[in-house]
Amino acid sequence: MSIVPVSYPTTAPTRNGRPDYDLTAALAKVSPETQTKARNSARDFEAMFLNSMFSQMTTGLKGEGPFGDTVGTGVWRSMLTEQYSQTVAKAGGVGIASDVFRTLILQQANAKA
Repeated sequence: MSIVPVSYPTTAPTRNGRPDYDLTAALAKVSPETQTKARNSARDFEAMFLNSMFSQMTTGLKGEGPFGDTVGTGVWRSMLTEQYSQTVAKAGGVGIASDVFRTLILQQANAKA
């Protein structure tokens, strides 16, 4: 009798450092197009959250930035915080997008079942 080693998929998504078999099974049920849409939606949601957070961080600042204390300061600051949030979200964010993506995929897989 020979012992056959157990192999686990190395490309399985992980959650808290362990393989996420629920997500792996759900990904097999959901089309790649749906996965791409869910990933983009999750990243956009994280960017929106980060934009809100960055906006709250800068609400009390007056007279700073390249426009000084003019009418354009508020507009410039809002565009800057939007770009910051988009950049941080695209670079991996703070972890919100991965949980949102997991939830969206699990919901899509359950809807198909």
